[in-house]
Amino acid sequence: MSDNLSELLGRKGIKDNLFDKLGKLAKPEGTPSEEVMAKLADEFLVGKANAFGTASFYDFLKPENKGKKVYVCNGTACVCAGTQDKVIDSLKDSFEADEIGHMTCLGRCHENSAFHYDGKNYSGDAISNLNSIIDSESNLNQDTYNIKASGKEILTAPFSNITDYYQPFLEALKKDSADVLEEIKTSNVRGRGGAGFPMGLKLQFCRNVENETKFIICNADEGDPGAYSDRYLLEHQPHSVLFGMLISGYVTHAKYGILYIRAEYPEAVSIVQKAIDDLKSNNLIGENINGSDFSFDFKIIQAQGSYICGEETALINSIEGQRPEVRVRPPFPAQKGLFNKPTTVNNVETLAALHYIISNGGQAWKDIGTERSSGTKLVSLDSFFNNPGMYEVEMGTPLSTVVNELGGGFKSDVKAVQIGGPLGGLVPVSKIDDLTIDFESFSKEGFLLGHASVVSVPSDYPIMKFIEHLFDFAAYESCGKCFPCRLGTKRGQELAEKALTSDYKIDKKLFTDLLTTLEQGSLCAHGGGIPLPVRNALQYFDDELRQYFN
Repeated sequence: MSDNLSELLGRKGIKDNLFDKLGKLAKPEGTPSEEVMAKLADEFLVGKANAFGTASFYDFLKPENKGKKVYVCNGTACVCAGTQDKVIDSLKDSFEADEIGHMTCLGRCHENSAFHYDGKNYSGDAISNLNSIIDSESNLNQDTYNIKASGKEILTAPFSNITDYYQPFLEALKKDSADVLEEIKTSNVRGRGGAGFPMGLKLQFCRNVENETKFIICNADEGDPGAYSDRYLLEHQPHSVLFGMLISGYVTHAKYGILYIRAEYPEAVSIVQKAIDDLKSNNLIGENINGSDFSFDFKIIQAQGSYICGEETALINSIEGQRPEVRVRPPFPAQKGLFNKPTTVNNVETLAALHYIISNGGQAWKDIGTERSSGTKLVSLDSFFNNPGMYEVEMGTPLSTVVNELGGGFKSDVKAVQIGGPLGGLVPVSKIDDLTIDFESFSKEGFLLGHASVVSVPSDYPIMKFIEHLFDFAAYESCGKCFPCRLGTKRGQELAEKALTSDYKIDKKLFTDLLTTLEQGSLCAHGGGIPLPVRNALQYFDDELRQYFN
């Protein structure tokens, strides 16, 4: 990380942003021109190499994206469902092969056959109506899925109106911000995007640093294939997220909120922007809100296609306009984050929990769930379930209840489910009865809860092919900062592919050493996390995999 670059890129503040400009200037052709990048480099005093280095990293900025007109989802849920070859064949009737690109998970895992065209996402039967999509404005991008709470509705509760919904925020402004923070700490709400770090502690770390400028970032770059809980909240419950960011700003003394929304969720961008505009028209954001000393405003920055931006320091680099490489920690973002200022990054679902906590008190949230995993959790079920959709369950709910009662069981034979994204564990169906939806249960059994996205692996899908897919994804999405991940993920993909396509046998000891190197040597959870599902596969599917090893 370059402190000097961070300072230079922050000179104009968040409103005038290099990365944001690159994204907007790339839209006409699919990539910003060299002339445009040179002009921006001069404007931000960072040099042409920095601007080009940034643009060349992202799927939707790099030169190879020029001329792309339509994108096919290649996320794990769609791959396992086997729908995408048909989608590509259908698209080739209307587009040249070099006009078809790819996107990784459009959040349409509940029905698959997902693709993106002209700023909108489509899935399900939409591919059968391609002519209507191309030739006219249609609402065929709209999708529906089950949305249900098994117990108390919190994250899935219907929105009332702005006046009533934001009353707890206005009441909080009358209190000492330290007392509001204590309620969050009492709730023991833990991060819903990965490792489950306590949110209250994260906010306190940022609060304790003295600085006139601080940032609250909503990590809405939900890149885990199979997960669409963040998409649900952004599109159906945007005010829950904005409320959480306002409270986070109040307790940390931050004045700026940034929503980093992934390019693969275009509809979410317009929906959240409308919600922000509604707040502005109701005088709930801006200077000295409701006569208080608290000022806060929002900005949306649309991501440009990079899974690694789900890692908070890579995301911070991305917003600055640098290549989204993971930063070495310490210092942590709470001390030195965006533009070297104190920063708190939380994911969408974590922020959405704060409305209930501030409205009802921290103890009310803590009373739900288990002792160490409090509250509720959204679970995404894919198209292999009889009742695919979004389910809100209390922490501690048996996984079997989610699969068999809420999800209605599987439509066809499934041998495993990957829960928590590509870095999450690969759970054989025989282990479903042993797990409950909470951090401790998954950790104890050698898995990872993460986003609690459920991707089904059908019985006829080879596990070695699944391993090759995971390594391929990890290699493609590596930021390249550390060589264990940059090289190790590619070596893993090459070994798996060679074993699949020839009589080559993988050296088991060499393969195990590769996984250990990734776990222990990688700079972040991307390289460090991919061995988990691979080790699960080796443990539970030895009979199937034995033929590929010596």
